[in-house]
Amino acid sequence: MIYIGIDVAKDKHDCFITNSDGEVLFPVFTIQNNRNGFDDLFSKIQSISSDVSNIKVGLEATGHYSYNLLGYLIDKGLPTFVINPLHTNLYRKSLSLRKTKTDKVDARTIAMMLMSDVNLKSYSDTSYHNEELKSLTRYRFDKVQERAQLKQSVSRLVTILFPELEKLVPSLHLASVYALLSELPSAREIASCHLTHLTKLLENASKGRYSRERAIEIREAARVSIGSNMPAKSLELRHTLRLIGELDSEITEIESEIKRIMDQIPSPILTIPGIGYRMGAMILAEIGDFSRFDSPDKILAYAGASPSTYQSGQMESSYSHMEKRGSRYLRYALINAAKYVCHWDETFGAYLQKKISEGKHYNVAITHATKKLVRLIYAMEKSGKPYIKMA
Repeated sequence: MIYIGIDVAKDKHDCFITNSDGEVLFPVFTIQNNRNGFDDLFSKIQSISSDVSNIKVGLEATGHYSYNLLGYLIDKGLPTFVINPLHTNLYRKSLSLRKTKTDKVDARTIAMMLMSDVNLKSYSDTSYHNEELKSLTRYRFDKVQERAQLKQSVSRLVTILFPELEKLVPSLHLASVYALLSELPSAREIASCHLTHLTKLLENASKGRYSRERAIEIREAARVSIGSNMPAKSLELRHTLRLIGELDSEITEIESEIKRIMDQIPSPILTIPGIGYRMGAMILAEIGDFSRFDSPDKILAYAGASPSTYQSGQMESSYSHMEKRGSRYLRYALINAAKYVCHWDETFGAYLQKKISEGKHYNVAITHATKKLVRLIYAMEKSGKPYIKMA
């Protein structure tokens, strides 16, 4: 076997090639992060062996810096292993007591890890192309978080400009309310607006749900409002609403692309009641290739949703908290998906109520439901069979 360790950086990569006999075939050499550099590495590999089954390539998971090289190696058919930098660091320390870390040392360490066969699994073509879905779901997550912050700003600004409005509508974050505030972003402007125009504005924005009587009610409240007359805040509110509208359009476009990709994936996860395209896509994107995990517990650990353990001598903690050390995106998706599944599926709902009746707090009970959901998803993805609701 031939082992190739690559330490990835922004502009260049350090490589080391050895074989199973410990013979150094190519001492540490540097390639540039471009096509010529990649081709130089591949030509060296070809000069040693043309049989890709006898080759293992390892590199650290360094985010976007390793993505292009990873795609190149997979396209060439080379078995490639993406290693957690934490594992590399621990393995390097186990080899020597000296505190030594350089790019050249890391390249050699990665090759040694491959040689020692520390239960690594190669990065499949499916995993590589799954990165597109992961990119979209994380991008959507960030956009939704950004929109949530802007909505908080809307609530804050309305409290300053027209605090009485919140009690007159079901929610400030409705299309009809946004349309009203976009045109008339203060109590004073609403109070001075002609009733006919205000009525038409609300009727059109609410699709007929708000009548002339509601327009009169809002205008009368505006006339006696304690809201401040601050043009600067009104301008901020108008701009904030415009940004929310832009984010709404962007999120819709992202979700459309997520749906397109999900429709091409032969996954049964969407057959589970309560799991739609958004949560299903995030779960699949973050887990990637299910063959990387030997059990559902490994997925829970990867998500940081497994309980922490503390034991020293005869003392053992009886209060185990969630580790929260893994993928925060996967943890978010699994826990939120579990909430929806418990609502829409009777079996999961009964399981949640059982845990609550045992005296567990809702948040603790939902983590138990999350573990049950992970076991279900794992079994379904392994078998490829859809969810069958229990009678």
